[in-house]
Amino acid sequence: MKNKPTAILASTDRAVLLAEHLRRELEGSIVFSTRPGGAATVQPITSIADFLAASFADYEAFIFIGALGICVRSIAPYVQDKATDPAIINLDDHGQFVQPVVGGHLGGANDLARRLARVLGAQAIITTASDLQNIWALDTLAAQFGWRAAPSRPLNQLISLFVNNVKTALLLDVQDEGTRWLEKTRPPFVDVFYNQDEIDWSQYQLLLAVTYRPLVVPVPVLEFFAPVLHLGMGCSRGIEADLLEASVRAQLSEHQLAIQSVKSLGSIDIKHDEVAFLALAERWGVPLLTYPAEALNAQTIPNPSEVVLSKLGVPSVSEAAAQVASANDRLLLEKQKTTVASGKKYTLAVALDAAAERRGVVAIVGAGPGDASLISVKGKELLETADLILYAGSLVPERLTHYAKPGAVVRNSAGMTLEEQLHLMSAHYQRGHLIVRLQSGDPSIYGAIQEQMSEFDERGMAYFIVPGISAFQAAAASLNSEFTIPEVVQTIILTRGAGNTPLPPHEDLAEMAKQRATMCIFLSANIAKRVQEQLLQHYPADTPVAILYRVTWDDEEIYTGQLTDLAALIRQHKLTRTVLIVVGVAIGARKNRSHLYNPDWKHIFRTGKPPKSKKPQKRADDAPLS
Repeated sequence: MKNKPTAILASTDRAVLLAEHLRRELEGSIVFSTRPGGAATVQPITSIADFLAASFADYEAFIFIGALGICVRSIAPYVQDKATDPAIINLDDHGQFVQPVVGGHLGGANDLARRLARVLGAQAIITTASDLQNIWALDTLAAQFGWRAAPSRPLNQLISLFVNNVKTALLLDVQDEGTRWLEKTRPPFVDVFYNQDEIDWSQYQLLLAVTYRPLVVPVPVLEFFAPVLHLGMGCSRGIEADLLEASVRAQLSEHQLAIQSVKSLGSIDIKHDEVAFLALAERWGVPLLTYPAEALNAQTIPNPSEVVLSKLGVPSVSEAAAQVASANDRLLLEKQKTTVASGKKYTLAVALDAAAERRGVVAIVGAGPGDASLISVKGKELLETADLILYAGSLVPERLTHYAKPGAVVRNSAGMTLEEQLHLMSAHYQRGHLIVRLQSGDPSIYGAIQEQMSEFDERGMAYFIVPGISAFQAAAASLNSEFTIPEVVQTIILTRGAGNTPLPPHEDLAEMAKQRATMCIFLSANIAKRVQEQLLQHYPADTPVAILYRVTWDDEEIYTGQLTDLAALIRQHKLTRTVLIVVGVAIGARKNRSHLYNPDWKHIFRTGKPPKSKKPQKRADDAPLS
């Protein structure tokens, strides 16, 4: 669904100028003013009251520029509920103070006010208690992370307990982006638990839980149901939708699984048109996923059926479909066979999404080129939470390991074989630990991670990759250069010379030199003379060249010259390893303007046309209002 626009309302000439500044910064915003004349981008209105009466429901946010009293009186007839009201912002026409009026959390007014304050260099006046304390806004967490909130009592009562800093237990039955954020930003009065049985309820007055199970506890609780349950189902053809839904609800309740956490329904592909499955998926707002027999047969299931095999060519539908959808071979609920009131039957199995399961995982993290501050934010966060950090000490700054939490194991892999590394990682993986394998630069470029991933695959170990800044990108920054120059060079080649490890026959360095692209050559300092000879076959002798030793490290060295100087420079400075060679006319170039910011170049964010707005409709009782 397309987002609604933002209305900026200006009632003074100074306010109109300020509104125009904001419009250029806020995509999808439209300026309205009661002032006569004005630019083509300003939409004239007869009065603010008439405009709001006709259009209050048509906009995602309203930004009033002027006196706060005018704003409050204007919106008073239309605000109804914090869950549905738009964001209302008020700022003075000097652009000094920006204040959310309505919809601070759920409407997004607090975030919008902070953004406007940054644009204007103004002060955001935020008055909500959780924001002032820099603690979680409990009424926005569900929407922020795709959860469904279920408070045990009115939500405002639970928020009141929380902003008054009562001792709070946080139970995390699953893991996702939201739970990782909660762990990182936990206030001091909140304790984290991963097992409900470990909580001493006498010590706590409030429970927050990210879970997939309904909880019964002796304290007020705000449950956030994460969408992590995959239901696999088979059924008799034509089973009734109402009977099926009622029975599945009962089954989930009996096994303490929350309907709010259902992420998908799955079955065999011949059930793609099963009316009851389609109806259930629509009612619950989840997809119906169907799979061919080949995908289901690839699963190892606990309860195969000869009858199903003889009819459908698969030994399982419900269990196998749940496993495929969840990417998890472990079931929370094995196959349940049930007969509904009409006599028709269905089977049900449930699996937890593998990505949400709290078990071991390996993060292959790019450390960047050398400067410890160049690691990504995500990479730093993983280092801060890892149970094991295994880093290539000869290529990765040891300073990055200082982010490790107390009790984390930190090992240098420089003196370890691959087998020794895998033994260490496997031991931690079996304990459900987060393992960070810290690689230099970006792992995808000469990172030697393929052999590690092959072993992870064979051992069934989950892993993911976090990119890092490569040395070639750091080289461009150190050289104050853009490696792609409009109408001169638009291609970057990342490669290496043929040393002890030969290049594939179709990747001959001299052949690639024909392109005269910006060429970044790794791992080739020891064969610089040969590299120079090959490049000179197609690059002019005076082509700029840069030689970067340990780029961005404290002992970085950079030498520049012409291509004919390449081998001599490397020999003169006795460079043998951790050297990047860059060749091409882009080094230090300062000509050729791009079209991107040319005033004559139009694109979707700069069309040169005034924004469109809905034309306010006259009211039947159209008495003039101001």
